[in-house]
Amino acid sequence: MSASFDFPKSDSSFSARQRRLGVLQPLFSLRTTRGWGVGEIGDIARFARWAGSAGISVLQLLPVSELTEGESSPYSAATAFALDPVYLSLDDVEDFVASGGRAGLGAGEATHLDRLATTTAVDWPVVRGLKQRAIERAFAWFEEHEWQTGSARRRELEAFIELHRAWLPDYALFRAVHDVRQRAWWDWPRGLKDRDPAALAAARSEHERAILRRCWVEWQLDRQWTAARQAARSFGVALKGDLPFMVAGDSADVWAHAGQFRLDRRVGTPPDAFSATGQDWGLPAYDWAAMTKAGFPWMNDRAARAGALFDLFRVDHVIGLFRTYSRSVTQPDDAGFSPENEADQIALGNTVLDIFKKHGEVVAEDLGFVPPFLPAALERREIPGYRVLRWEKDADGAFRDPARYPTLSVATTGTHDVEPIATWYEAMDGDERRQLHRLFAGVPAEKSPRDGSAAVFTDEVRDQILTAVMRAESELCVLPFQDLFGQRDRINLPGTVAATNWTVRMPAGLEALEHDGEARTRLRRLAVTTERWQSES
Repeated sequence: MSASFDFPKSDSSFSARQRRLGVLQPLFSLRTTRGWGVGEIGDIARFARWAGSAGISVLQLLPVSELTEGESSPYSAATAFALDPVYLSLDDVEDFVASGGRAGLGAGEATHLDRLATTTAVDWPVVRGLKQRAIERAFAWFEEHEWQTGSARRRELEAFIELHRAWLPDYALFRAVHDVRQRAWWDWPRGLKDRDPAALAAARSEHERAILRRCWVEWQLDRQWTAARQAARSFGVALKGDLPFMVAGDSADVWAHAGQFRLDRRVGTPPDAFSATGQDWGLPAYDWAAMTKAGFPWMNDRAARAGALFDLFRVDHVIGLFRTYSRSVTQPDDAGFSPENEADQIALGNTVLDIFKKHGEVVAEDLGFVPPFLPAALERREIPGYRVLRWEKDADGAFRDPARYPTLSVATTGTHDVEPIATWYEAMDGDERRQLHRLFAGVPAEKSPRDGSAAVFTDEVRDQILTAVMRAESELCVLPFQDLFGQRDRINLPGTVAATNWTVRMPAGLEALEHDGEARTRLRRLAVTTERWQSES
């Protein structure tokens, strides 16, 4: 990858200083009655149309990059560049339709598809297997009828590969070899591991078809994404991405740019009040010295790719871009921050954030323990951080009124890592609940428990909480989809590998959401009341 490569640039027309309302909804959670068991790119436009009609102007997604083998967490990226093929809307792929479409599925596959459409949780292994087989059939049709005949669509794919030459050839080769060898790249033969030109050329020849297939899939994904983003904009909705702090060690990016990463160290967090040993994320550390010397080529390309996909994006674990805590792989006691001193940390973070700001509107995930210099550093670059209702408290333990949140911030009821407000509310003790209800003064609601003692989470309490947060001075308010409806499904429970993590689907399809006029009217009323209504479309 080259820092001088020009990615397609974002042409976002959404002002960074509008007072906007957003919804957090993982792409995998979207659901339709004819779906393949997981949300797809083709569902974005439909959800955005509903969101725009409900007064919502930002759709925040969780990461959509391709994952490492066997993973379901969207933060376990196999690359920072390729979209995950599981999100391809196969029914909209010309080659899938031409090859027989759904009618061409085997009896067993058709049975799986019927079952997947009604599931309330994503069955990742089954969904991936079914889609991979359908993708192979669609690609085989393209290969025979388009590629081998030298058609106009072949030339379109060739142009796409050339446009994305900064990452696509390396990614496609990595995936092709990995699929065959089924082991981490550092265990490949020396020539491939060390990227010897002769070994790479031989591998490209050996895996020519598999490489082309990967490129074709990314082409189809990119075409659908571009259409979905344009459609969302037509409904007044901007797409907000989420950039994981780091990619996996066994990834195309680290293999292609091993000199910019530290495989001898693992990223995590230092010991704190919640963990005597800190956290070890099992991810390689950035080699900041090498990146700085090279001019941050990978980081520049990553930021450009984000800007080509999203109107704005959340940078995960932003403090790690200023100072990264890591520990030695072989000597766990050898741990610490890089860079070591504060002046260098501030300089590094400013440099990296400026790279991201060149390509789009940036939002910083600044939760957890952060050093005193971080808020000031973000403010100087006009980058908003997060204000999560449940954690925003004054010294006396009282909830801080969202009306006092700074304009340069993102107000929210929760993140993908916490329980929905319905569960949170009912788990409170009476004193904390009464403190919360003090925020509701002046918030119109019928049947409001005056003393805040009622432990039952009602629709009225739900709307009081939503209204309090939506009235925040924050320029952006992003609310989890579950909280908008008082649902209790949790996206993820940190520190666990539970089968329920990262599998949540909407309780009903988009069809039901579109026909729920009462919910749309309620949310639009809240948006108008809190002056977050952006469009009459």
